[in-house]
Amino acid sequence: MIRVNAQIELDEREIQEDFVRASGPGGQNVNKVSTAVQLRFDVAHSPSLPESVRTRLVTLAGRRLTQDGVLILSAERYRSQRRNRDDALERLLALIREACEVETPRRPTRPTLASKKRRLDSKQRRGDTKKLRGLKPGAEH
Repeated sequence: MIRVNAQIELDEREIQEDFVRASGPGGQNVNKVSTAVQLRFDVAHSPSLPESVRTRLVTLAGRRLTQDGVLILSAERYRSQRRNRDDALERLLALIREACEVETPRRPTRPTLASKKRRLDSKQRRGDTKKLRGLKPGAEH
């Protein structure tokens, strides 16, 4: 079991890892060894996730989520397979933790009377400044 937070634990069998060849630096090693990791996690059918977390995770995942509700994370930052696996898993856990945080709804507020007055005063001063630009010496509008 992989612990996400105090309430959520993921079964290791829910996570599928595929190893592919990475692009980028690595010398001749890059042509021989499959170090990049594609981590797949079925968000839509995971029994470990509460429904509220699942819906927020779908929103957070964006384009990384397939039509079937499978989250795909690719990791090829490191040259070693082990570090890429750890990186992909850590990114998945971070994404789930972020989905666990509930946003507090914004309470609409109204501007204070003083702030309205300051805004209108600054607009008046700005307008006066612009009015002075077009005046020629000795000419009245």
